[in-house]
Amino acid sequence: MSYAYLFKYIIIGDTGVGKSCLLLQFTDKRFQPVHDLTIGVEFGARMITIDNKPIKLQIWDTAGQESFRSITRSYYRGAAGALLVYDITRRETFNHLAGWLEDARQHANANMTIMLVGNKSDLAHRRAVSIEEGEQFAKEHGLIFMEASAKTAQNIEEAFINTAATIYKKIQDGVFDVSNEVITMIYIIRLETKAALVVINNIEVVELMENSIDTIWRLRFFAPHM
Repeated sequence: MSYAYLFKYIIIGDTGVGKSCLLLQFTDKRFQPVHDLTIGVEFGARMITIDNKPIKLQIWDTAGQESFRSITRSYYRGAAGALLVYDITRRETFNHLAGWLEDARQHANANMTIMLVGNKSDLAHRRAVSIEEGEQFAKEHGLIFMEASAKTAQNIEEAFINTAATIYKKIQDGVFDVSNEVITMIYIIRLETKAALVVINNIEVVELMENSIDTIWRLRFFAPHM
């Protein structure tokens, strides 16, 4: 299917905040209660419509562990939007937002749109971070903000689509040129099917099967630098 724009997103935040679940709920409309920790990056895509224009969202879900931060930083390049995620029931994930934001602003386009997402709103009875604190952090740092639940799907559509709408407005206003964000890169992505997808210049090129997975697994960590 053709599209007017391709927006690259990156999802960032501490491990265990529900980044992969947010992505799965948005792309597949399902919740997976038990999810393996992301190693390196995972990938998803979906078509949406803004102002009657088809837009493809290419979404990169990153590992939250400190040991993978250098890999995560590579994927900021070319990103038009980011979802910065914390868990409303775990205070430390909110306290670490400033560090994630500093990384994003150091390695990404200065005009990248950032949506702050307080995930797990379905667990409000275990809340450790108030809505007001999330709103205040977003206001102080120029972010969009909402709470959401990957489990119930509350505000999942809105988080991704409102981010896209803001990016689209920046393009129309001449603030952001998405065409300049397409950087020649080769990505090799491990899929849940134990295959791998090779992506060149944001175009899905070829799928390699399981017998190549060991080589792919080694290459994928270096692919963003190629």
